[in-house]
Amino acid sequence: MTGESRTLGLVIHPTRTVESSVRTVTEHAWTRGVEVIVREADAARVPGIPAVSEADFVARVGAVLSLGGDGTMLGAMRLVMARPVPVLGVNHGHLGFLVEIAPEQLPDALDRLVRGEYTIEPHSCLVASVGGAALAGFNDVVLARTGRAGAVSVDLVVNGRQYGYYKCDALILATPTGSTAYNYAAGGPVLSPSAEAIAVTPVAPMAGISRTIVLGPQDEILLHVASGSAPVGVEVDGTAAGSLGPDEVLTTSLRPEAAQVVRLAAGEHASRSRVKLSLLDLPLRPDQLLELIPEHLRRRLEP
Repeated sequence: MTGESRTLGLVIHPTRTVESSVRTVTEHAWTRGVEVIVREADAARVPGIPAVSEADFVARVGAVLSLGGDGTMLGAMRLVMARPVPVLGVNHGHLGFLVEIAPEQLPDALDRLVRGEYTIEPHSCLVASVGGAALAGFNDVVLARTGRAGAVSVDLVVNGRQYGYYKCDALILATPTGSTAYNYAAGGPVLSPSAEAIAVTPVAPMAGISRTIVLGPQDEILLHVASGSAPVGVEVDGTAAGSLGPDEVLTTSLRPEAAQVVRLAAGEHASRSRVKLSLLDLPLRPDQLLELIPEHLRRRLEP
């Protein structure tokens, strides 16, 4: 946050208790000449901090602090994607693949943020269009049946050419970030964060394409709902975002570097992510898992 703006924006989890982190931020900002603002939607949860409209928030901030879990972080990334600025996640959630620091690490992290002592991890997103509405997903866009009966039936068109069709319970379009979520649970591949790619994975395929297709950043994907398809609901990053009827289409493509995620210790974050991925059944031997434990904790395990 050493550039043209010394304004820090806070994006806050809607229900979790974050008062201690907010107090740390405001005390730090006051001593270093940094302005702190929130959106009007969050004003009631953080009284005393100037509240501005969402448009003013996006225009003014030089960096964003996300207080919550990965869902809050994704919301912060979507919020500023039209004008990407550094976004740092403080974990007030559970698993946390995107968020990097714990609340007790916040004072040091704020110092480093102000001094510009961090690296940026760029994240791509899916930009989708449904019925004229533009949607953005940093994890995934999912077409799912809205009831128990029937199946999602859609034709796949890539760059104007038809490649086949899907008949399945749901169809997932995932970014590398989202490849470890619903896509992985459905049997899709884990994509490297450095890959600019889209994984298209059917859930419980019954006919047509039955395996994941990986497409590139220049590919434009069009999904045309077949006349015999069950009603289709559209979800973006796990949130309902619309619906599609017969003969309606969803188009999507990848937008590289749509968000700037702050990494203060990229190596440590990568190690923690490997531990978390091992919980998702990515196999690590005991000796490999031990190597990922921080050294000061590892010493306690030694005889």
